[in-house]
Amino acid sequence: MIIRFPNLTLILKITISEGTMNLYLVTGGSGLVGSAIKAIVEKGEKVDGETWVFLSSKDGDLTIRSECDAIFVKHKPTHVIHLAAKVGGLFANMSKKVEFYRENIMMNDNVMECCRIHKVEKLVSYLSTCVFPDKTTYPIDETMLHSGPPHPSNEGYAYAKRMVDTMNRAYAEEYGCNFTSIIPTNILCTPFTVWGSGTPLRQFMYSEDLAELTIWVVREYHSPEPIIVSVDEESEVSIKDVAMAVVKAIDFQGEVVFDTSKADGQFKKTASNAKLRKLKPEHEFIGIEEGVKKAVDWFVKNYDQARK
Repeated sequence: MIIRFPNLTLILKITISEGTMNLYLVTGGSGLVGSAIKAIVEKGEKVDGETWVFLSSKDGDLTIRSECDAIFVKHKPTHVIHLAAKVGGLFANMSKKVEFYRENIMMNDNVMECCRIHKVEKLVSYLSTCVFPDKTTYPIDETMLHSGPPHPSNEGYAYAKRMVDTMNRAYAEEYGCNFTSIIPTNILCTPFTVWGSGTPLRQFMYSEDLAELTIWVVREYHSPEPIIVSVDEESEVSIKDVAMAVVKAIDFQGEVVFDTSKADGQFKKTASNAKLRKLKPEHEFIGIEEGVKKAVDWFVKNYDQARK
């Protein structure tokens, strides 16, 4: 900029510094956790300089390298939250172990390699407590991930997910990549089906709790070692407890039947959240009854769309 006065000329150099712009890309962004993260961001967790993009399967097939690469070229993400996966219930995992292994391996490999090639600053992938050994001591913690085979009912999916942890450390060691993973326990969602005896034990958390902590991990947690995101051990409940909480929330007056012809799966997989509590002790989880009530209320309100 040049400013002229009589007998005087001032030349001012004005430098406009642009703030850091971060683009957060969420794969599987239309699913339960992706939708919860989107809701948290829209409610005010978004900070200046952040743009969030939530992908669905319509945006491309992540098992195909060229389509995965095209997504990264298009959006140029600085941070990636990788939620997309081939998932299914107990019986699907038992009958399609090859498909659950191969499709998840291809998807995870493509996303991780694209993050490396396109110089993504941070990748946070999701694992599951089903990746832990079937025969183990409780509570399980992050150090026990590879200490024995998983439950045989879902070994295809579990071994594919375990490799994410292995490759996080490998990418960090060889390329200096900032890749890590979250291991969530069970998530309260909207469908309600009671299969099995109801006796297995699980740690349930509300999806928006997981969403908030995922955003914290992508912003603040910088280690390739996984971190378990879970309610406390004493918050563990039986499947029957959850079913009864749903019955109470929806004011169901009929008979509740547990179909014991269906398999129960693994009896328990109690996880320790000691690492999370040490790093973020102030987080307060939504209780089981409140979380179920929120999920049920959402389902009732959105029934017509949710059932399509």
